Amino acid sequence: MNTQDSAYKTVHAYPGGSESLAPRIGMSAAVLRNKVNPNNTTHHLTLAEASEIMDVTGDDRILHALAAEHGYTLERADAPTSGSLICALLGAASLKGKLSALVAEVMTDGRITPNEAKAVADMCADVQALIAEVAQHAAAAAKQGAPA
Repeated sequence: MNTQDSAYKTVHAYPGGSESLAPRIGMSAAVLRNKVNPNNTTHHLTLAEASEIMDVTGDDRILHALAAEHGYTLERADAPTSGSLICALLGAASLKGKLSALVAEVMTDGRITPNEAKAVADMCADVQALIAEVAQHAAAAAKQGAPA
């Protein structure tokens, strides 16, 4: 998933969407919608605004997308606030299965369209985030010296 799409999805996934999120970051809903609209060429989201959106929403997909666009994956430095190592691993495994099914589906005709490639990339970014969560749970358990 690219950064523009991830910003759009982050804003629209927030409860109440741009109408609810915009006042929390000090801008109008219309301006925020324009800034995250992939088809808008006149308004642009700044890094500071993207950071504030991630802070308010708790959704870091913009950061993961930016890293992925440059060939990196991210791992959160602090301990996860909920869940367990096994739940994180099962969630990642489940999504990897869905990724495999998606790849099989897009390959049925022997070619991959740009939209299909985007769908695969989006799901890969989601898998990367869940795999990082598995590592976070393991590190947190090791730090605490307790079972995960």
